[in-house]
Amino acid sequence: MHPLANLNVSEGTVAVHWFEQSSFAIKDSSGTIIQIDPYFPHNRPTDRFIHAEPPLNEAKLPTDFVLLTHAHGDHTCPESIARIWGTSNKTQFIGPEESVRKLATETDVEDENITEIRAGDEVKLNNSVLHVVYAKPPAGDPAANIAPPDVTHLGFIVVCDGVRLYFSGDPINNFAEHDDLISAVAALKPDVGFLTNHPNEGEFPFYDGCVKMATRIGLKHAVPAHRACFVKRDYDPNEWAAQFPEEGPKPLIIERNSHIIYQN
Repeated sequence: MHPLANLNVSEGTVAVHWFEQSSFAIKDSSGTIIQIDPYFPHNRPTDRFIHAEPPLNEAKLPTDFVLLTHAHGDHTCPESIARIWGTSNKTQFIGPEESVRKLATETDVEDENITEIRAGDEVKLNNSVLHVVYAKPPAGDPAANIAPPDVTHLGFIVVCDGVRLYFSGDPINNFAEHDDLISAVAALKPDVGFLTNHPNEGEFPFYDGCVKMATRIGLKHAVPAHRACFVKRDYDPNEWAAQFPEEGPKPLIIERNSHIIYQN
């Protein structure tokens, strides 16, 4: 079994495993396991993928819930979802309309195991709670020449044992300049954020924008995500961490395919 499956998690803490890219699994003290954006394709050509082997054998990690932030292939991966579904017919899959449609048409997941969500929703995940926010506004940002996104982009705050985890999904480049996006997340008082960013790729916040985003939200800790997977989209997490001032959110780097125990 996967190490997370046998891990005992104490009350008031949560285990967070980062695989690579924006694929995470969390486990609370009740034993509930939640995966976020599982992406573990087996065909991994060396000119595209950094690592030849996927970081997870899905059959070795029993999963209660799968959360999908949006329907891009590295966040809603029918191949990985089909293998997760093959391990249990009790797993619940939760995501925006385009992800739900992809599951319905490209996998054998039963309809009763799929739930569509929207920004503003609150969903019980056994003893944990999911709060849904926007990662990108549906209209984009015309004033900044940012077109509307091609699919719905969501972010998640998952509350486990009093610990509040924010998964950003793929946020708009200037997320920190959008008071409505910031306030929706900040109101839920997340402790730690797992943040997609890139030093020069304009779809996501740049390093300085990520720092501002974390600061305005009021995070205690920030973790760099959306890396260590694709050859052409990787970045140095230490360069990212160096952008944070001494006061404010503390950068926290998780090594690929490993877990931390986070306590509020």
